Amino acid sequence: MLDQTTRAAILRLRLEGHGARRIASTIGISRNAVRQVLRAGTAEVPRLDRPELGDAHREEILGLYADCKGNLVRVHEKLRDAGATLSYQALTAFCRRHGLGREPVKPSGQYTFGPGVEMQHDTSPHDAKIAGKLRRVQTASLVLCYSRMIYIQCVQSFTRFACKVFLADALRYFAGSAHRCMIDNTHVVVLHGTGKDMVPVPEMAAFADRYGFTFVAHEKGDANRSARVERPFDFIENNFFAGREFSDLDDLNAQAVTWCDKVNAASRRSLHGSARELFAAERPHLVPLPIWTPEVYLLHHRIVDVEGYVSVNSCRYSAPWKLIGRQLEVRETKAEVMIFEGPRLVGTHRKTQALGQGRATLPEHRPPRGQGGTPSAPAVEERQLLEAAPEIAGYITALKQHAAGRGTVALRRLQRLLREYPRRPVIEAIRAAETYGLFDLERLERMVLRGIARDFFPQDGGDDGGHDDE
Repeated sequence: MLDQTTRAAILRLRLEGHGARRIASTIGISRNAVRQVLRAGTAEVPRLDRPELGDAHREEILGLYADCKGNLVRVHEKLRDAGATLSYQALTAFCRRHGLGREPVKPSGQYTFGPGVEMQHDTSPHDAKIAGKLRRVQTASLVLCYSRMIYIQCVQSFTRFACKVFLADALRYFAGSAHRCMIDNTHVVVLHGTGKDMVPVPEMAAFADRYGFTFVAHEKGDANRSARVERPFDFIENNFFAGREFSDLDDLNAQAVTWCDKVNAASRRSLHGSARELFAAERPHLVPLPIWTPEVYLLHHRIVDVEGYVSVNSCRYSAPWKLIGRQLEVRETKAEVMIFEGPRLVGTHRKTQALGQGRATLPEHRPPRGQGGTPSAPAVEERQLLEAAPEIAGYITALKQHAAGRGTVALRRLQRLLREYPRRPVIEAIRAAETYGLFDLERLERMVLRGIARDFFPQDGGDDGGHDDE
């Protein structure tokens, strides 16, 4: 079929007075084709109205499409079983022309960003070979949208604390921040709402305000809005992690910074240069970093256990032995665990990467050799007994040595004797028991009862009162 430009040329040559034979030989088509165009008298290409093979089965196709959940292979099988001679290609063409099975393709948009306007942040899980084993890590990435400068780091789990540590490191790497940070609707930053209605967590909003930017979330389902940071994750997976091994997480992150330096300096055809070159133009438009920012830390309150340790993330860190039993403030930073007694720093540990059984001990936190620990305070029962009857202090000390454990049960029973029986028989029985080394409290109680019987229930004597017989 002749296209519209050829048909227009035929009509123009006819108006100039040329015959059909001359026109046909000049354009290189048949005379019949020239005559058809001249009879039509228009350059518009006529539409061919051909009957569709699927029209005869239209209602049947619509019903089967819903029953088969959009599976055209099953629709075709059922049509063939019903006696239809429609081919699979004719069925798919019919569904395509009538909008069945797929939505019409929408034109893609384009986002343009000026220097320092926006940066995008997201995370993605990856498998890294650390110490000879594959371990799942969370890769956090921040990209400047204008220059495409990228910065990545990996953590075991991406929490709100990890997010603030990463962003602080990334902004120091860029020596500034863009005016807004585009994120997905992650709970790490989002308090409630999505898209333009997103409200950030106050803690994260305060962090962003300190560095001079605001968090913005893309609309739900509009993942293309954060394509600047989403697209490089495939490159990270197949370039950075491919063929690399790491001794630990610190080694991984050190190699990640080196890799970012290399990638940012590499020339890209799409940018007509390198990200570093574009960054030189973007840097003056970034929000400058504050002259000082406090180090990001996670606050814990821990009680020093009987071994002189505090626990953070299932790892144990030593504290001064004199603070056993005290509640201390523990600040967890990116690389350290700092222990405070009130405002005073009493210990700083490097964070251990061991999982579950890590232990870090500072020599100054242990007592000097031969000095031992602090003497344990007397039990409550012992203090109460000494206050009630200080004269039996020797017996109490000996009783604790002979009783099981710390002697709490024996001391409580001794308290009961003092509380339930008269004081003098109990004290006399305890003195006698201490003299003969008797620490069986059953026998001690029987001695107390005999003393009470002798004092309060005396037996009748042989004296008849001096009466004379008459």
